[in-house]
Parts: sequence; C-alpha cells; structure tokens
Amino acid sequence: MGHQGASNGMGGEDIGSAAKAHFVLVPLMYQGHVIPAVDTAMLLATHGALASVVATPYNAARIRPTIDFARRSGLPIRLVELPLDCAAVGLPEGADDVDKIPPALHTNYFDALALLAAPLEQHLRAHPPYPTCIVSDFCHSWTVGVAANLNVPRLSLYSMCAFCLLCQHNVERFNSYEGVADDNEPVVVPGLEKRIEVTRAQAPGFFRAPGFDHLADAIECARAKADGVVMNSFLEMEPEYIAGYEAARNMKVWTIGPVSLYHRYAATLAARGNTSTAIAADECIRWLDGKEPNSVAYVSFGSIVHADPKQVMELGLGLEASGHPFIWVLKNPDHYGEAVREFLGDLEERVAGRGMLIKGWSPQVLILNHAAVGGFVTHCGWNSTLEAIAAGLPVVTWPHFSDQFLNEKLAVEVLGIGVSIGVKEPLVWRIDNKEIVVGREVVEAAVRSIMDGGDEGEGRRRKALALSEKARAAVQEGGSSFANLLDLIKRFEVDAGGCTTE
Repeated sequence: MGHQGASNGMGGEDIGSAAKAHFVLVPLMYQGHVIPAVDTAMLLATHGALASVVATPYNAARIRPTIDFARRSGLPIRLVELPLDCAAVGLPEGADDVDKIPPALHTNYFDALALLAAPLEQHLRAHPPYPTCIVSDFCHSWTVGVAANLNVPRLSLYSMCAFCLLCQHNVERFNSYEGVADDNEPVVVPGLEKRIEVTRAQAPGFFRAPGFDHLADAIECARAKADGVVMNSFLEMEPEYIAGYEAARNMKVWTIGPVSLYHRYAATLAARGNTSTAIAADECIRWLDGKEPNSVAYVSFGSIVHADPKQVMELGLGLEASGHPFIWVLKNPDHYGEAVREFLGDLEERVAGRGMLIKGWSPQVLILNHAAVGGFVTHCGWNSTLEAIAAGLPVVTWPHFSDQFLNEKLAVEVLGIGVSIGVKEPLVWRIDNKEIVVGREVVEAAVRSIMDGGDEGEGRRRKALALSEKARAAVQEGGSSFANLLDLIKRFEVDAGGCTTE
C-alpha cells in the first residue's frame, strides 16, 4: 500500500514554496491520461509554478523516475502518492494496475478513485503551499467537492482534441441519434462547417455504456461546472473547433500542446511513462540508424488494446507482405496462447533485420522522431495521434473505441494526413462478441499507401510535415501554446495578500 504524504518526494526541502501558483494535477490512472498530465506538470513547473501530481501507488512507481529527474534539475514539482482502497469497493488486491481489472469491475475502479477525495483534501491542507488551482482529468467528477471544500478553482484536463469534444457535444446537444435505426446508422454532426458523419457506435458519448450511466451523468455534470479547460492540442491545428468548443461550453480553453514536445532530451523521453521499457532505447535507435530515411513503419495500438489472437496473426502477415521495414509493439504477448507465440517466433525469424517486434512498452516518441520512421499505424488514441503530428508523420488509422473514431476523422477528413484501415465500429468492450478482423491484404495495402509515396502519399506527408512545424512553433517562445501556458499560470497566481489574481 502507498504511504500518504511521506512519499511525495519532498524530502526535507520545501520545493516550490516561492511559487505564486500551485497547480494540483489529478490524472485518470490510465497511461494515456497519466503521461500527458505529467508532461503538463513539467511545463507548468518549467515556468515557475509549483505542480503536484496525484497518483496511486502503482502509477506513482511508474512516473517517479521522471519526476525525480525533473526535481534534481530544480523544477518545482511534487508527487503526491495516495493509497487506493481496492477492498472497500470489491476490487481484488493489486487492482491499482488497470490491466488487472476484469471489464465487469471497471465501475468499481472508478468508485475506488472517488474515495481519494478525503485523503487528497487532507494532504493538500497539511502540505503548504496551499493549492491555487486543481487541474482534474474530466473523468474525476469527485474533484468538484475537493475544489469546493478548499475554495479553489477547478479546471478540466483533456488528453483529447477540441474536434472530438465539439463533435460529441453537438451530437448530444442536438439529440442527433434520435430516431436512428441502429447504432451504425450515420448522422451528420450539427453545427460544423465541414460535413462530418458519425454513428452512435463510434461516438456514443463519454462512458455511455451499459452499467456506466450514473458515472456518465456525474462526469457530464462536473464538466459543465468546470472553471475552464486545459487541453493537449494547439491552436493552429484546429482553430475553429477550439473556438467552437469554447463557445459551446462558455468557458476558457487553454491549449498548451503538444505536451510531448516538453521532452527534448533522450533520457526523459525514453523513461516517459514507464520505469522499464521492453527494449533499451539505444538498441532501438541503433537498429533505426541502419535504415533508410522514411522507410520504417511503426505499429502500436497503445496501452489498453489487447488484440484478438487471429488479428495478431493477420496484422503480422500483412506487415511481412508489405515489404517495408517495421517496428511492431505488442502489448502483453505472454497473454496469448501457444499458437500465437509460435507464430510470432516464426515471424521474427523470417523478418530478421527488416522487422523488429517490441514485446511490452516502447520509447514511442523517440522512435517516431527518428529520421528512418516514415509512417505510423495507430489506434488513434489522442496521445499517439498528436505525437505523430508533432513528428510530421502520416498515419494509418485503426480506431478501437472511445474518442479514437473521432480522432481518425480529424486525421483523415480534416487534416488530410491519414488513411483509414476501414474499421467502422468499436473493437473492444463489445457486448455482442462479434469478431471483427482486418485481413492481411488490407493491412498490406494500408501500409503501402502511407509508405510507398505516389501523389496522394506525398500530399499526406507534406501536410504532416507542415503541421509538425506549426506544432513545434506553438510550444516555443512567441507560440500560441507557450503564450497560453504563461496566461494559465498568471491567471491562477496568488498575490502577496494570499488571494488568487482572479
């Protein structure tokens, strides 16, 4: 179990006591949410604010090396480790690692997270300086009470884009799914200049799934009550959707991304998100150094997706048939049966030198930014999508669930940097158990389409590189994200009298 307070990494010194702003970041304890929250904390601390990151023991262990590295370099950043009471909500011991939670118990996990409210409030009262703002993942409706009790503002933290948020908001606000024949009947998203079609299967609303209704309602209520929004996006990529979401919610949106660009040093990049990558970063780089520029396809489906055994084989055969060098990240390959493990062993032998299989966690941003990598086959999680954009890479979009279908539409239909693999409905957390497998020929064709050039391919690559330049400019001095970050800190500073400047 975690040890509250004492393990917050403060040691004897009171780091950050001179800071005028103290942001408390409360990420959802999934890697796709924790990583950008830590990056956001780093950015805030770089500009003189004190940033405290709240984490449960399992997640604290993963991010502690990154935060310790930052503290040693003098950044005012803290790790606040709070124990997760699994037993109180009927979760097995060790359920702090979300990979170990059966799907049927996911609502219990959110109940356990809500129990952090009292210990967090107690910790923040006992460890000065007093917070000036709580930046809470939008999924944590319980932080409304914490902020109210502490009498401090609370911002919603989104590790997703404004396009996704506005589409979902408008579809719900205008009851667009009313009268549809089924979950796969397309409707046009209202209120947008561009014609975008979605289905309820692709964009049902956050947590709008059987058994989650109570949680979904509480989250929506908390989102409406926020004092503003912090978003991992940048103005130049989606200006009309950021403005549209600000207007729809009638609240200030601070876009401060891409937050992954905080990491300009290989040491922090390689350690980002995990204490032990499945492969040494320098081994990866050495392998890539031996490849031609833009020749390698990188394939990864993020930290949650665990592909169907048949799909693993079809994907592997498609990558082999494409003829292109590739790096393929496989999450938890040990969970597969003997047939898949044997297949993967045979495949590794056949593609030795041309294909690299990473079994577990990979130093993704480091790989994406290597000159040899020319395209990314992605599940369209927002972190991965934005990391591809920051690296200037075209993408093959293969969404699985949640906001990923809307991220695909942004990449393919709005930004013009992606090719869809053709999946039209969610692949995980299904209740009908219908098997959806993308065949090897489709995989092969999609990889070739982003790697082989041609007029369309070159057009996508040009657009991706232009976006990358805009992303990098946004986070530098004089850029939109840089200015938003400074404005955010200034807005929640405390003056000498102990009151926020608002």
